[in-house]
Amino acid sequence: MSRAIIIAFFTFLTMTVQAQFSYDLQGHRGSRGLMPENTIPAMIKALDLGVTTLELDLAVTKDGEIILSHEPYMNPAICFTPNGEEILPTDKSHNIYQMTYAEVIQFDCGTKFHAGFPKQVKFFATKPKLSDMIDVVEKYVTDMGLPLPNYNIEIKCMPEGDGVYHPNPEDFSEMVIALLSKKLKPERFNIQSFDFRVLQYIHQHHPGITLAMLVENAVNPEEQLRVLGFQPQIYSPFFPALNKETVQKLQQKGMKVIPWTVNNKEQMEKLLDMGVDGIITDYPNLAPVR
Repeated sequence: MSRAIIIAFFTFLTMTVQAQFSYDLQGHRGSRGLMPENTIPAMIKALDLGVTTLELDLAVTKDGEIILSHEPYMNPAICFTPNGEEILPTDKSHNIYQMTYAEVIQFDCGTKFHAGFPKQVKFFATKPKLSDMIDVVEKYVTDMGLPLPNYNIEIKCMPEGDGVYHPNPEDFSEMVIALLSKKLKPERFNIQSFDFRVLQYIHQHHPGITLAMLVENAVNPEEQLRVLGFQPQIYSPFFPALNKETVQKLQQKGMKVIPWTVNNKEQMEKLLDMGVDGIITDYPNLAPVR
């Protein structure tokens, strides 16, 4: 199926009135609450809902393709095998880093019911290449007269996965930056990671790239920054422990505060009242217009 047909189909399927937001509304994995995560249709849906930034995760195949995937393996919660069979909940053997892209796209990661997101539209979906996703998104916003989005791109790695589930942080970072540099102006993307090795490497070798520090909580930002060793442009914590005082202190240092993953409208309102610079959500359709 051609890209034009795919875009036309999902334009019809997802079209809605686009809202305008004064804060940075980020669609988590595109729009995970509404469409299969980290797929091109999830990104298109998010754009139709007015997001300013597309948030996504990366993995690498055996033949060096950078693809959208939250895990470096086929997640049993969302994927079926090429034969349409279930993957056992503890099975991490379908290792993307040990598969070619041709093998990766045999897996269906769009039709399985996800109990956490019962409103997802279900259809056969594969994990797209990062380059293809950017190409489709850029053409879509141009054709539809929508604002150009930014991209919040997470490099997913951890020390125990180096060379097993993904490249080492240095090589992974260089691969991603080389691709992004061909596709986007630097002001239109940032790199985020829980793995401080990624942030430290990019800070040292590519100081012009905007970095977001992902952390599990906002209990002790000063200690987290001390461990990181420098001040990134964005502080991105899981939202529950965040408060107005912390937000103000971080902003006074010159950082933006963009919490994740906020899926309740009341929580969104509360965080916006604290003065956060943006919100990452699975449900951009619930975002308050401000």
